[in-house]
Amino acid sequence: MRMTGVFLTMSESINSMKQKAATWLVQGITPRRLALTLALGFAIGCIPIVGIPTFACVALALALRLNLPAIQAANYLVMPLQLLLIVPFVKMGGWLFSSGPRQAIAAGALLHLPARNLLSQLGLLTGHAMLAWFVIAVPAVLLMTLTLTVVLRRIPALAEFEAANLT
Repeated sequence: MRMTGVFLTMSESINSMKQKAATWLVQGITPRRLALTLALGFAIGCIPIVGIPTFACVALALALRLNLPAIQAANYLVMPLQLLLIVPFVKMGGWLFSSGPRQAIAAGALLHLPARNLLSQLGLLTGHAMLAWFVIAVPAVLLMTLTLTVVLRRIPALAEFEAANLT
């Protein structure tokens, strides 16, 4: 009996923390602005260079005065997707850059290249991946912003804040 009370208290505490975190993430922000913040966090979180998205999100949030906790939450949420998309972005980028038949570089072959050639090839692959990411990210941010705006307007606290700012 006593253990049930502990679990209920823990469950209530977790629910209270979730509610406080949700309130903190949406505090003082319109649905459209929060939708843009989340969409940018999701898109930047998929940049095919590990370690860059966190700093890019901070810089963008500060530059555009976006909600920093919300953009980082979105960024961290898609981190596993970032790792899964690196190879497809490299392949798509190679396809976008190729102007004719070209031999694809195998991962094993990269290990046998001299250091200078290895850095050059890695830079080329990174450039390809970034181009592919950009081609996908721009329309994805627009689509996610529109979709999330509609969804977020259904949250009463956000709708009230938006209505108060319109008058």
